[in-house]
Amino acid sequence: MKSKTSKVSLITFIGMTVALAASIRNIPDVAGSGWTMFFYMGVASLLFALPICLIAGEFGSAFPEKGGPELWVSNSLGGSYGFATSWLLWVQMFPGMVMVASALPPLLATAINRESLGNNNIFTLIVILVVYWIITFLNMKFDMAKITGQIGAWAGIYIPLVIMTVLGIWAVIKSGIHPSSILGNFSAGKLLPDPTDMKSLAFFSPIIFIYTGIEMSSVYITRIKKVSYYPIGVLVTLVFMFVLNIVNGFLEAAVVSSSKIDLNNIVQPVIVYDKILGLPSWIANVFSILVFIGVSVQLSAWASGPGKTIISSAQKGLYPPKFKFWKTDRFGDSHAILITQASIISFFALVYLLIPGINSAFLELVNATTVLYCAVYIFMAIGFIKLRIKQPNLKRPFKVGNTFVAWLIALILIATIIIALVATFAVGTLKDFIIVAIISAVLILLPFWFVRIRKDSWTPEVKKLMAENDQVSKKAEK
Repeated sequence: MKSKTSKVSLITFIGMTVALAASIRNIPDVAGSGWTMFFYMGVASLLFALPICLIAGEFGSAFPEKGGPELWVSNSLGGSYGFATSWLLWVQMFPGMVMVASALPPLLATAINRESLGNNNIFTLIVILVVYWIITFLNMKFDMAKITGQIGAWAGIYIPLVIMTVLGIWAVIKSGIHPSSILGNFSAGKLLPDPTDMKSLAFFSPIIFIYTGIEMSSVYITRIKKVSYYPIGVLVTLVFMFVLNIVNGFLEAAVVSSSKIDLNNIVQPVIVYDKILGLPSWIANVFSILVFIGVSVQLSAWASGPGKTIISSAQKGLYPPKFKFWKTDRFGDSHAILITQASIISFFALVYLLIPGINSAFLELVNATTVLYCAVYIFMAIGFIKLRIKQPNLKRPFKVGNTFVAWLIALILIATIIIALVATFAVGTLKDFIIVAIISAVLILLPFWFVRIRKDSWTPEVKKLMAENDQVSKKAEK
């Protein structure tokens, strides 16, 4: 079906990119790392996020069609790897979406002055299910990608960010860096991680993966007025995310003690700021409501984003036609995919009924999603270099330096990913490593098995069904 959506401006595209990637929910992780936050954020920004943005920018300008990472990897490494990429981008979001949505119940509980509900498993499950299914149906009825880029990002990200930053600066000016806070007394040695303490690496991976998904706005590249807006949009988002996290992470770490910090509660620093400044508690309530909107906006953006890579694969006949993953609405979304992923995410959310609190098994699944996403970035890095070698004259409106620079960027990204993953497992147990390794290996290899069992008849059948669907749509429009 032909899309009826209008082209978006650079400002709107930046808003859409921010809605997909930026969030203030990661600030406690930055704060928890203390003075090493500057080192970790610098490494994350320069050696992880920047290479991803540059690689995605060149890919996106060379192939300004729908498909994003799946299209890029297909054109550089082949169809099998492209299919694996779309699969990995999709399956990693199931436990990951539950993890993101788990921030909603404490926010809602604080907003209604019932903080204890935030630790109630049944309340947590109900909030996750209700919010995500509402988001799913909204994506089936409205152009939520554009709405969240223009409105949701302001209500849920920018305004709460201003509130948190202003209150934080005001509180720190008034009280200074508290001696018992995470920062405590400054010394130059605190700026770098302690090489003799493996636990000091615990915050490395969470900070590195603040930027995970920054390239996902590539699925909207065909809707931008100019292709050149894409690299500008992701780079602006990168700078915005760095400033957002480093400033507010520092402010929180200056007044909250390491023994009291709650990494899952973004409202905590605002409550502390209110107490230092003698301000009314309703400020934290309003802040909670706004952040609730922000997290919901991010969930909404992710509900339609990764699914578009599955649509691209389905329209090539890589999934059984009867699944109807190929069929899209006027916004370019597949209702079959939206319903399927909402159902699977609901299944993952049931962990809150079966297990008290956040069980280690669930955290191992979340670690596995990290590995899956990293596999996509490694595919992109390898494909980026291979395309430079095989098609050096390919038109690239946005090009990342010469061949040497391209190799350097790709190798830096791969090396950073390996170090981050090693750090993740170094602070865990052997059991954690084995479980995550098995889950990751199975899910990474599974799409290659799908390719082997695929039937050649699926492609012509899908093309026929798409043609019939277009004819029905044209008749309905008349």
